[in-house]
Amino acid sequence: MKRLLGRLLRFRTDQSGSATIEFVIVFPAVLTVMLSGIELGFVTLQQAMLERAMDITVRDIRLGTGTAPQHDEIRDSICARAGFIASCKSTLRLEMVRVDPRAWGGISDEPDCINRAEEVAPVRSFVNGAENDLMILRACAMIDPVFPTTGLGRALARGPDGQFALIAISAFVQEPR
Repeated sequence: MKRLLGRLLRFRTDQSGSATIEFVIVFPAVLTVMLSGIELGFVTLQQAMLERAMDITVRDIRLGTGTAPQHDEIRDSICARAGFIASCKSTLRLEMVRVDPRAWGGISDEPDCINRAEEVAPVRSFVNGAENDLMILRACAMIDPVFPTTGLGRALARGPDGQFALIAISAFVQEPR
């Protein structure tokens, strides 16, 4: 019995392997934070590129007096400028709505986003305005997370295919022709 107590006492005071135990406890948390940071970086980059592409395209629409670009032309222009959005032409959905600035009704809270599991629906609302109409253009792109099973990637995945939506909104006045 004395011998067993001696071994237990030595085992209790022995510190070899304590760094391994700390590593095993802390490493998953550090890895999750690191992967979430990378995911956040990619999401921020894609959102910024979508916003920038939308702003430049809307600027071109505003300056191009006498022209009324259609849905596919605007989508192609945004996709050409949003370099980091994978398969942009198939995942980007545009909605353009004419609003009255004097009787503001706003636009719906739910954007039209493409669900790749379903048939592509026709454009919900895309109206080229008349002269001096206030137009709101909303773009929604469905994005796949980089790390869908870890940290932020798991929290972002909302759609049935595990995608999340990036949304950009811009307003402009339709110039006289």
